[in-house]
Amino acid sequence: MRAIFLIIFLMCSTAFASDKSFDNFITVDGTKLMDGDEEFRFLSFNVPTLNYVEDEMAFETANPYALPSEFELHDLFKTVNQLGGRVIRSYTIPVRNNNFPDESITFVESPGVFNEEAFKAMDMAIALAGEYKVRLVVPLLNNWPWMGGRPNYADFRGKKSEDFWTDRQLIEDFKATVNYVLNRTNTITGIKYKDDPTIMAWETGNELENPASWAIEISRYIKSIDDNHLLIDGFNAIHLEKEDVWVQQYSIDEPTIDMVNTHHYEGSPDKMLKNIKKTVEMIGGKKPVFLGEFGFISTTGVEKVLDYVISEPAIPGTFLWSLRRHHPEGGFYQHSEPVGYGLYRAYHWPGFDDGHIYDERNLLKLYREKAFEIQGKVAPKIVVPEAPKLLPFKESPKFSWQGSAGASGYNIQRSPSGKSTWRTIAYNVEDLDTPGFDLYSDTTAEVGKSYYYRVVALNQAGNSKPSNIVGPVEIKYLTQVDKARNFAVLDESKGIELKTGNYRSYKEAFSRLSGKKGSWIKYDVSAPIQRVEVFTYERSQENALSFEYADSSLIYRPVNAKVSNFSSKEKNYDYLIPKKYTLSGLDYGRIKIIFLDKSEIVRSEIDYITKD
Repeated sequence: MRAIFLIIFLMCSTAFASDKSFDNFITVDGTKLMDGDEEFRFLSFNVPTLNYVEDEMAFETANPYALPSEFELHDLFKTVNQLGGRVIRSYTIPVRNNNFPDESITFVESPGVFNEEAFKAMDMAIALAGEYKVRLVVPLLNNWPWMGGRPNYADFRGKKSEDFWTDRQLIEDFKATVNYVLNRTNTITGIKYKDDPTIMAWETGNELENPASWAIEISRYIKSIDDNHLLIDGFNAIHLEKEDVWVQQYSIDEPTIDMVNTHHYEGSPDKMLKNIKKTVEMIGGKKPVFLGEFGFISTTGVEKVLDYVISEPAIPGTFLWSLRRHHPEGGFYQHSEPVGYGLYRAYHWPGFDDGHIYDERNLLKLYREKAFEIQGKVAPKIVVPEAPKLLPFKESPKFSWQGSAGASGYNIQRSPSGKSTWRTIAYNVEDLDTPGFDLYSDTTAEVGKSYYYRVVALNQAGNSKPSNIVGPVEIKYLTQVDKARNFAVLDESKGIELKTGNYRSYKEAFSRLSGKKGSWIKYDVSAPIQRVEVFTYERSQENALSFEYADSSLIYRPVNAKVSNFSSKEKNYDYLIPKKYTLSGLDYGRIKIIFLDKSEIVRSEIDYITKD
């Protein structure tokens, strides 16, 4: 599907062929960034998945890596525009990792071997960035194995990660990547990357632990190929709760390095401000410095930092960590970080209930206002969202839709004819949900009847035009869904806890019903059951659940379940084992799930037929 999106985009993008989307390259004047004669300042976001998806978290998908589709890139840039962002920082050029599933695509497959399909996705990202007037900062190397980086270049040659900085073969391997990227001709715009002003700056890498000699050699090599773009030193000048690593002197002195950046995750806003001010003093007005990454502090703390940045001319801008976009199959991509104290996750515009604990709505509202303030503007009024796209479905009215940038919720509408008498059957339904599952199930429909459906997006400015219509859908069964958000859907339970946090291990599910040996859950749909699917995470290959069913006599009898295991080869994160238990051919409406060991259920679906 993603490849089809890309092919269609390439066929329809001749308008990009010769026109540059920006008149000027961004330049440096003292501590200022300049767009021609105008100062260029920004408050925006890190978008680590700009050109590469690491968050394909559908329950049954074992490979989390993919390339972005045209829809999700449009959604991203619309979102950034609405938030007042003028430039975004991507993550790095992905490198083949031994822990990746075999079928995963990447950019650098081996030394000097580059994946054309992957780079066409990057072509599309750059072309669309230009269309939406969003500039890019692109780091060229990752210090870490996430998405692939320095350790993986070393793996190619059977060498150690620390050899990367001094081994001539590894240095030349990386230079081959740099040369390929900078000299690549975008297949959509026809412009070489090194000649495209959409790119604001190259960064030598992300959080690099490099010696000065390596950074100076690579910086001079980059500038020998591309003197159009700014160059940022990617040294790991990072500030954590219990650790401070400062900007290096070579980064200040080396003339081929145009800008300095620091990363800030101190936890304390006051300590963060102190470190930022000290960095400005260390650089002494010789170069601009910006916050390449910062975050995981309160909204009040973020406001303190932004107010200082806006007032400090030596800092042209900041990138908040991090922003995620809509998924083309419904909902959003999601991502949590270990350094986020088990609390913070990626931000989703305009903010949702799941982000309430870290004040997502108010934080994004504040950030948007400040993003326009640093440009000397007042934030414009929120606009009505565009119409969403309802995705096809049949048999059961359980479905998803492609979300609209800036929509806070959706009204679900149903009609017997598709021409009139549209009834709203659900109001303000959020689309931030457990990744990979349908967003809504209509249990008010009648089995045997046919209906038409559509969706309307909404936000504080009003309602969108309706989506496309799906129908007629002949209803053959209904689906009761327990999203493990609370205890409302289950009929009865024993020893069950509602848990949240540690999201990554559960493929970003927000909450789950957790049980151990002796716990149980009962569901009662009071109707004949066609199928039951229970989606759960376990640590052992041994199955932790068993099942019983009962009729109106309430006498429960054992029933066998088919178990599907969706474990992944990916070992960069502490993924638990996703297992789906499926029961079918039942005649009764009561199901009991019995825990033989610890298991955490993120979703249960019961397909049933209502009685006449």
